[in-house]
Amino acid sequence: MTQKIRVTILDDHQNIIDGYVFRLTANPQIEIAATINFGEELEPALAEHPTDVLLLDVNVPASADNPNPYPILHAIPRLLQIYGKLSILVISMYAERGLIRAVMEAGASGYILKDDQTTARDLASVVLSVAAGGIHFSQKAYEIYSTHLSKENMLLTTRQLEALSLSGAYPNYSTAELANRMSVSNSTVRNLLSAAYMKLNVSNRAAAIAKAQQLGLITPLQPSFQKQTN
Repeated sequence: MTQKIRVTILDDHQNIIDGYVFRLTANPQIEIAATINFGEELEPALAEHPTDVLLLDVNVPASADNPNPYPILHAIPRLLQIYGKLSILVISMYAERGLIRAVMEAGASGYILKDDQTTARDLASVVLSVAAGGIHFSQKAYEIYSTHLSKENMLLTTRQLEALSLSGAYPNYSTAELANRMSVSNSTVRNLLSAAYMKLNVSNRAAAIAKAQQLGLITPLQPSFQKQTN
C-alpha cells in the first residue's frame, strides 16, 4: 500500500481550513496530519505530526495573545532545515511581487492566491505534485513573479546548473542527498532547483532535467543508453 501524503494546514480562518480539508480528503492518497490557527503552534505541530506538505497562510497571528503576523520569511528556511523532506505551499490573498519573490527565495514550493478557484478545485493534485518535488503557482502569481526576471536573469547560474546536473546523474536522489553532495543546506538546493524550474518554464525536476539536456545546458543521456532503456 502506497504511503499517504500527510498535510498540515496553518490558517487563522476555520472555514478556509474546512474547505481545504474537504477537498484534500476526497483524494485517498492524502491525509490531514494537523490543522492549526496560530504561527507559534506550527513547530510543535510538525514535531508531533510527521508532515510531507505544509499549507501555509502568509498572514496569520503569531498567537492568540499576539496578533502580530507570524514571521514566515524566517520560519520557512528554518522549517526546511529541520525537516529536509518537507514541502511548503504558501496560500495568500496578497498578490505582491516582492512578497512572492521573498517567499520563493526562502524555499517555498509554490504560491497560491486564495481567489484562484481553478487551483482550489484541483488542490489535491497540486499537493501531490508539490510532494513529488514540483512547484505550483496561481497563474496571476506566476505572471507577477516572472516579471522580475530580466533576460539576463533567465540564464541559469553555475550553481543551478550544478544542481540540475547532479539531479540528472542521480534522478532518485532526495533533496537531502543532493544537498549532501553539494555541501549546502536542503533549503539551498530547493531554492536552486525552484529558480531553475522557473527559468526553464517547467514545474518539476524530471521536466527540468529533460529540458536542460535538450537545450544542451547539461550532459544528455548517451544514445546507446537511451536505446537500452527503450
